[in-house]
Amino acid sequence: MKSTSFASGRRVWLAVAAFSLMFGQAMAQSAPPKVKFATSAGDFVVEVYPDKAPKTVENFLQYVKDKHYDGTVFHRVIENFMIQGGGYDAKYAEKKTRAPVQHEGREALSKGGDKNVVGTLAMARTNDPNSASSQFFINVKDNDFLNPSAQAHGYTVFGKVVSGMDVVTKIKATPTGPGGPFPSDVPQTPILINSATLIK
Repeated sequence: MKSTSFASGRRVWLAVAAFSLMFGQAMAQSAPPKVKFATSAGDFVVEVYPDKAPKTVENFLQYVKDKHYDGTVFHRVIENFMIQGGGYDAKYAEKKTRAPVQHEGREALSKGGDKNVVGTLAMARTNDPNSASSQFFINVKDNDFLNPSAQAHGYTVFGKVVSGMDVVTKIKATPTGPGGPFPSDVPQTPILINSATLIK
């Protein structure tokens, strides 16, 4: 009887261990990817949501993996609006990009994605909704007018800052003026992205 009880207990323990392992793997697989930005102003981490904006996230992460963002600057900083980067090197030369990504703003919102609120990460683009390539911005206030709606495409939010928001706050407060080809909103002390690294 003792032997049978021991065997049963061992089977239960193995079943619990197997379930814990599978549960842990499922949790790991479902956790949002995270990217660490190491900048001259400090480090911050963003997480992105492939379940909300799959094409946008895939595009962004490919630029990260290609080291496209390393050595770029935040070239547009507006304290009561957003900080924008990902397109120009330290000499304000525009970096070559891949073809634009399809706009997913409305789809992301319909799947429960975030609006353009403080700390969220969105794609920058021209007036053409399907023109976003490598440039992104971080909202530093709630920018309702950027949200997708039935009347407007808006801007695709695909992630948010999860640590280092104090660094983003520091960047938004940097003095700005003309720089390179831009007449205004350029940090007078360049804010360099030393590296952008996928950490999860």
